[in-house]
Amino acid sequence: MRSIAERLEISRNTVAKAVASASPPHYERAAAPNSVSPFEPQIRSLLAEYPTMPATVLAERIGWTGSSSFLRMKVAEIRPDYAPKDPADRIDYEPGDQMQCDLWFPPAKIPLGGGQFGSPPVLVMTASHSRFICARMIPSRTSEDLCLGMWSLLQSFGAVPRRLVWDNESGIGRNHKLTDQVTSLAGTLGTRFVQLKPYDPESKGVVERMNGFFETSFMPGRRFSSPDDFNEQLAAWLPRANSRLVRRTGQRPIDAVESDRASMFALPPVAPTLGVLGRVRLARDYYLRVASNDYSAHPSAIGSFVDVSYDLETVRFFALGRGVGTHRRSWARAETLTDPVHVEAARELRALFQAPRTPSHDDWHRDLADYDEFFQVAL
Repeated sequence: MRSIAERLEISRNTVAKAVASASPPHYERAAAPNSVSPFEPQIRSLLAEYPTMPATVLAERIGWTGSSSFLRMKVAEIRPDYAPKDPADRIDYEPGDQMQCDLWFPPAKIPLGGGQFGSPPVLVMTASHSRFICARMIPSRTSEDLCLGMWSLLQSFGAVPRRLVWDNESGIGRNHKLTDQVTSLAGTLGTRFVQLKPYDPESKGVVERMNGFFETSFMPGRRFSSPDDFNEQLAAWLPRANSRLVRRTGQRPIDAVESDRASMFALPPVAPTLGVLGRVRLARDYYLRVASNDYSAHPSAIGSFVDVSYDLETVRFFALGRGVGTHRRSWARAETLTDPVHVEAARELRALFQAPRTPSHDDWHRDLADYDEFFQVAL
């Protein structure tokens, strides 16, 4: 102890006390009364009966006139003593049982076209047993785009799990009722969609951790010129992510995924019907609206019913058994997308419509006796 005291240039008594102590020395000031102390018994009494009572209501009940922020801080220190406990168990996942799904919004502004920037959602699907990740950016969080995104990722994965687990995402369903599109997709895939109760992220913690993994391992140092560029970079990075060693399973997802696929359902022989908006009569301006954008159709279909369909990349129009328009889908909003061929066709049809008509020289007059003979009228 003498050599330690000489080396540290402190008292030998200090060294002796440190050696005899069960923990490192630290200074702890004795708690002093504060302005909330006289009200603490009332606060505890109210929290014992109403553990979730807001601090603003507590302030009203106890007659608090001091700083509201200071009261909230003190209530936050007391509330855990009375809040109900909600433990989360660790779960072992069976092969092929489920894929957990979630939306991740990357912290970056991506050019969407038309001078617009945004952060479209990234649909992430993780096989719970193998931890294999599938992901791609989609245009929106509407039910149609979510179903299109899930079908695209399941096709790339090559199998269908017995359950697809989601949180309370409105595009999947609300109040224990799935949307019509999701119900149709579930029937075609032969799987079951499970929506978790609100405020329960631990039940799909596998995919929740993937979102943080993307932000710390994929996003740093990257720039994106478009959503397509984002998806290309993400697709090139995912094989590396799926080759990592997962501490919880002791395996690499790329090695464990085959046991997952072997216990899943095969992809359906018939693709699900997705991205169908229905049938619309084409007006004189020959534009149709799809997902907040207007796309041109061939003006020869004016007055006819046009079937509108789209997927994550393309918008298509059909009328009278033929295609009357194909456009690359825009991720921006309130845009007008025009095919030059449609403009030229409209110009030709307009000129033909406005051209003077040549009078016909046919004799449209008929002898009335011909009608008497046809209807066998005897006069």
